[in-house]
Amino acid sequence: MSSPDYARRSLHLLHSPLFASPTHSLDQHDRALLSYKKARAIELTIEDLLSLSPKFWELHNDPIALLDGAATTLLTIQYNLCAGTIARYAVHRRELLSLVEDLLQYRKHGQFMLTELGHGIDVANLETTATLLPSGDFILHSPTPSAAKYMPPTVPAGEPCVAVVFAKLIVNGQDRGHRPFIVPLSDGKQMCAGVLSRLLPFRGESHPVMHSLTTFHNVRLPQSALLGSLDAPADLHANLLDVMHRVAIGTIAIGCVSLPALQGVVTIGALYSLRRHVGAGTKRTPILAFRTQHAPILATAADAFVMQALQRWAIEQFCDRRVDGRVRNGVAAVFKSVMVHHSQRGVLAVSERCGAQGMFAHNMLTTFYGELRGLAIAEGDVLGLAIRLINELLLERYALPLPVDPNSLLARHEAGLFTELRSIFKSIKNHRGEDVNRLILPRCLPTMEAIGHRMAYDAAITQGVRPALVDLYVANVVKQDPAWYAENAGLGRPAQLAMETRAQDAVLPILGELVQEMDVFAYVNAPLVSDERWDAFVDRLRTYEGNARVDAFEQGPVHNELHEMVRSHL
Repeated sequence: MSSPDYARRSLHLLHSPLFASPTHSLDQHDRALLSYKKARAIELTIEDLLSLSPKFWELHNDPIALLDGAATTLLTIQYNLCAGTIARYAVHRRELLSLVEDLLQYRKHGQFMLTELGHGIDVANLETTATLLPSGDFILHSPTPSAAKYMPPTVPAGEPCVAVVFAKLIVNGQDRGHRPFIVPLSDGKQMCAGVLSRLLPFRGESHPVMHSLTTFHNVRLPQSALLGSLDAPADLHANLLDVMHRVAIGTIAIGCVSLPALQGVVTIGALYSLRRHVGAGTKRTPILAFRTQHAPILATAADAFVMQALQRWAIEQFCDRRVDGRVRNGVAAVFKSVMVHHSQRGVLAVSERCGAQGMFAHNMLTTFYGELRGLAIAEGDVLGLAIRLINELLLERYALPLPVDPNSLLARHEAGLFTELRSIFKSIKNHRGEDVNRLILPRCLPTMEAIGHRMAYDAAITQGVRPALVDLYVANVVKQDPAWYAENAGLGRPAQLAMETRAQDAVLPILGELVQEMDVFAYVNAPLVSDERWDAFVDRLRTYEGNARVDAFEQGPVHNELHEMVRSHL
């Protein structure tokens, strides 16, 4: 499954002490710092950033992310968002090239500071200001607590750190829209004057990242810190989308990170289910034999292969400069939505089938889920993306690529949902009123996912994904909106169940072959997948022994307070 797309460039890292050493017993802060060292092991060039080369997409598709999602988080911030933003301006400002190279070689840490505590994805209303002084310098300032930049890990981590900080450009009292500024944050040991970073508690579940809350207090910046022009833009909204263009790239790139997670979930679930047996003596049976056990594993395998086809198509569309930029961004939003949704659903279902062992971080599944929750928000919250996309489609500002087969089941579902939505939309007089809030917004995400399901089906059929996998994918999608298919496609409950059963029967015999094609076993370090790994894991556990003797029936001392309480009740 990996060979037709991107080679596993990170294989050589798996046996290095950096990646091979267990980290679960380490302090969270130490693990977070270790992730910076791991991130340094993956390299890109400025050409990769600007051209969105295969190597760029390979970075976001590498299964090394399964071993340390925190390192992947740092890499996407450092390379795509920070270095990528600066590289765009370095084409015409050659003095910036050395900074880009420092970031690519990890001689400096890079951050991307856009969203604020009080505004989240409402980036049009950011409060941070950069005020032009008569000297040509700027004063960067966070005017209120709600203007604090939220999430970027800005606390000192051993190397000098710079950030691309977004602020409102104020010239002679006039708000000239948002601009990115290059801002030094720390020398690696202490923060720069006027920059205050507060370390947030670790998220839990996911690999630890030193997420922070950062404010600026009258920080003086040179004129060269500004990326872009001092001139007032003709369209403030268009200007905002332009200066934060790497976020749109990040939307599709972040979606790509979900594919190795799908592959890892299937690999772990299948191997554990083969290893775990029930029964006694010669009648012991692997739990994989039971439909209740293998059903979510098969479903996730189908998702993985169909999503890989969608990924190929989406990247091709996104990189085609002949396609309207709004359409390319729409494809990225749809891709990320279905990729993250399928991944979250798959890891949750398979982890439940792994019982108590599926609950522990050392078996990777709960960590996958924590990482995927972060991916759903990073570089565009999925719900926010859906609301913007569907409303723009309803206003007919542009249209997404049409179905290859408009008569396919998933294309009919997409068309049906959109027809319903358009009918409601046309009956609403005020497109910014309460009726849109009540009647349109709750339907945006399901409608965007329906578009994505159809696109995924088209991509899978066009690229020759095994028919059994495509059939199972369709059956899985039907289960997400069974009422519509019963009402509009003549598929009642018995027909839907029969469709799923036939597809499962066809996929189960080739599950081992599918796991081999996914080719991520080398990146799976979960102990539950084999007896050998489990034994090695147990041998490393902290042990407690002793010679204590306790009489289980000896009555302990009765505390007076407890005695009085019992007596008062009697």
